[in-house]
Amino acid sequence: MDFSYSEEQQMLQSSVSKFIQQDYDFDRRSKLIDSDTGFSEDNWKLFAELGWLMVPFSAEDGGLGGSAVDLIVVMEEFGRGLVVEPFLASAVLSGGLIANGANEAQKRELISLLMEGNLQLAFAFAEPQSRFNLSDITTKAVRNGDSYVVNGHKAVVLNGSAADKLLVAVRTSGGQHDCEGITLLLIDANTEGVHRQGYATVDGHRAAEVKFNNVMVPVANRVGEEGAALPVIEQTIDRATLALCAEAVGAMEKIYRKTVEYTKTREQFGVPIGKFQALQHRMVDMFTEYEQARSILLMAALQLDVNNGVAPKAISAAKSRIGKAARLVGQEAIQLHGGIGVTEELDVSHYFKRLTTIQYYFGSTDYHTRRFAGH
Repeated sequence: MDFSYSEEQQMLQSSVSKFIQQDYDFDRRSKLIDSDTGFSEDNWKLFAELGWLMVPFSAEDGGLGGSAVDLIVVMEEFGRGLVVEPFLASAVLSGGLIANGANEAQKRELISLLMEGNLQLAFAFAEPQSRFNLSDITTKAVRNGDSYVVNGHKAVVLNGSAADKLLVAVRTSGGQHDCEGITLLLIDANTEGVHRQGYATVDGHRAAEVKFNNVMVPVANRVGEEGAALPVIEQTIDRATLALCAEAVGAMEKIYRKTVEYTKTREQFGVPIGKFQALQHRMVDMFTEYEQARSILLMAALQLDVNNGVAPKAISAAKSRIGKAARLVGQEAIQLHGGIGVTEELDVSHYFKRLTTIQYYFGSTDYHTRRFAGH
């Protein structure tokens, strides 16, 4: 079978790759991480101008087609460059919820603003007690006339501190773990009663704890039907998981190649350590893990595209396998670099931290292994 990218996908890949090489070196990224926002708003505008923010969306929604393969093309390159701009959190995850669950009027307004680079979104779904259970929700929304009154606490909200609007999974009926009774609300981040505490995560990205204290939300701000949001959330999280897997594959390739280059120059006992057969075997293992990870990534992307965006078993297979590969490749890279591998000044340590964090986003390796077995 021919797994090569189409001409359009090759052009997209080249566009992102050139940006990473010319405008996103490690020193510039380090300065962005230390800034107030944690990313570059100018870069975000550039993403919009180059059409990258249109990639996750279908042609019907004004995007470039919205195929899963197109998405992994972008995310692999972002993984190679350790990009910290909130493409995953705002465009893929939050934008996906709008595309899959919103009415036509909401789509026209929100997706166009997002693709133009004029709107930052965040999806608040996880809670301190929920672990990886998407239906474990205690944040409540009680109907009061033409509004909902929202109270609760959302944890580790990606892009939560920079978002203009929050998409919040709330419980409008049922018990804490019920699959029914979950509703999506669009809440302006500056609404009275919304309290955000932003922080930097270990991998250089940004998240926030968000608390809602008697927040009034118009019923018109509901996304989709009341109490029926879980299927939309699950489908969107799966797509975001694929994007995250693609980022991991890109990061693995980069850290593997950097490790090979390092062993050619680092000398021990008067010879480069890359000459030692035991270390060569370990680098072969790294390469094998990367190749297997990329293969299962392509399988999952193709499964999503041929099944109208619903392929939970394929997504869990990819997340489980790529999580294991990320662990091995990241740890071996640190081992082969030695003490310098864990320093802030070397980019390898940042690739390692990103790969380690990715293993736990949207479900850990063990969680997805069990989910795969259950389907």
